[in-house]
Amino acid sequence: MIETNRPAAAPAEDEPDLLRDQFRQLLRYRRLIGAGIAVGLLGGVYLGISTADTYVATADIVLRAPTDDPFNPSLAPDKAINIGSERQVALSSSIANEAAKKLGVSAAGFSALRSGLQVTNPPQTMVLRFTYTASSPKEAAKRANAMTEAYLLKRREALDITRDQMVKGYKDQRDPVSKQLDELAKEIARMPAGATRDAATSSKTDLQSEVGRYNGNITKLEALDMTPGRVTSAAVPPTSPDGPGLPMSLALGAAVGLALGLLAAWVRLVFDPAPRSEGDVARALRAPVLGCLPRDKTGGGPLLAAGEEDPRLAEEYRSVAFRLAYDSRFADRRRLLVVAPRGSSETAAAVAVNLAASFAETGKDVLLIEADLRTPVLASQLPTDAGGRPRWSQMPGGPAAGGHPGQHGDSDWPDGRQLVVDAGESGAFDLIPGERVRNVARALTSPRATRLVSEADSPNSTVVVLAPPVLSYADALALVDRVDGVLVVCDPRAVHRSDLSRIRELISGAGGTVLGAVLHAPVPGEKRGRGKQKGGREGGRAGAADAPAPRPPAQPLPRVAAEPEQHVPGDGTDTVALRTVRTGRR
Repeated sequence: MIETNRPAAAPAEDEPDLLRDQFRQLLRYRRLIGAGIAVGLLGGVYLGISTADTYVATADIVLRAPTDDPFNPSLAPDKAINIGSERQVALSSSIANEAAKKLGVSAAGFSALRSGLQVTNPPQTMVLRFTYTASSPKEAAKRANAMTEAYLLKRREALDITRDQMVKGYKDQRDPVSKQLDELAKEIARMPAGATRDAATSSKTDLQSEVGRYNGNITKLEALDMTPGRVTSAAVPPTSPDGPGLPMSLALGAAVGLALGLLAAWVRLVFDPAPRSEGDVARALRAPVLGCLPRDKTGGGPLLAAGEEDPRLAEEYRSVAFRLAYDSRFADRRRLLVVAPRGSSETAAAVAVNLAASFAETGKDVLLIEADLRTPVLASQLPTDAGGRPRWSQMPGGPAAGGHPGQHGDSDWPDGRQLVVDAGESGAFDLIPGERVRNVARALTSPRATRLVSEADSPNSTVVVLAPPVLSYADALALVDRVDGVLVVCDPRAVHRSDLSRIRELISGAGGTVLGAVLHAPVPGEKRGRGKQKGGREGGRAGAADAPAPRPPAQPLPRVAAEPEQHVPGDGTDTVALRTVRTGRR
């Protein structure tokens, strides 16, 4: 068994297409990107101005450990000096105090003096780099040199203090031994020769060795070279201010701002539930986008207006009809249900009427059924006249029974009334207008409505059905199994991806197929979001529905029966002066 009502598969897209699609979506958030660039430029201006009068002077010091033989290759300075600790000492307040004394800086300017200093250590070296930032070149160089001199002085003092303490410690240990040695020498001079004197002489030798060891240590410490280091590069006044400059700051700020703007746009895109591209709509519906209606610059108007006012709109409707005609799923049954997701169905009505006119232009017998039985308005907004071919739906009391064209039957919808819509040079098509009924569900599922939709089974016939928004009412779902092919008309900025997925699930569950989608811009007069303001929408519909009498219809043009053997689709005669439907204020 072959499944005929299979949803259309989502169009396959490769990775480059998806990336290009996402990039185009990011460009829709121009305000966020522009705000990011503006913030970056402001930051660049601040950076350029704040660093315009800032000068940096640098001095380098090579540290060395105290040694008695500086040419001994076995000495490792990095083992005797902790460069990280020395860097912290260079940044300490004691060094800043010493430099402040030399510079004559008062206590009030001590914090500023200390905050301008930075000390770094290039990797794998014993170098401390003193970098000082000031508002003038001379001041920066003067303070950098003062900081280096203060550091060397303090380090020299610390080394001298350490050496003096060690010398003093050795002397304190040597003096008692020297005193004991002197006393022992006096005793030996008074002793007679013998074993006792020999033992005392041996003790004297030991004490002399110990005193000699202490003296050697003291001599070694006193001979040490206590130079703490040397300045390899003294600070000189800089010739140009620090910083990239105003042009470079603006360029950097613009680059950073662009990155921030793109990041904000990407975050907004990730959390935006609305589809922002045709690809999102196609993936949510698993059906192609058949057309995108251009923005109507006329501000609305009657549903059926002269195509010369907006030829792009007419050609877009012809393009949608052409794509539907070559869809095998639609060509098999030629039944099309046109619905909107939710809110206003003005554009859906315009699409249904213009598609009917496009099919009529190719010589087909088109029947437009207004299944919107809650707010029917097509009969009052289209140039119509009673008439049309005799059909089963013309009940007693209708035109087929000799009644007047405007009379209604006593039964519920469909009551047999059938109108002819003049589409200008495109021809004409039949309209079954909607009527307010007490039980909408019963009217839409009645055998008469089913037989009315089956008009598409006739040769060269096409039925287009207009239903209320599918997520607002269940009316469209009651017709899906009879129509099969569904065309979704939506504004991608006013509908969520979850809504489109839900529409696809509902239609597939009811046994239908989403043939595609038609996208459009926001309707003039509507708020950006889910349709019009409540008062304006209801008021407009009520006014159209409660009108006492429709305007005088235009005289229908005589229809010429199409000869299939003489008509060749695509020979150029299909696209002549189609009157287009324009969304008005319903």
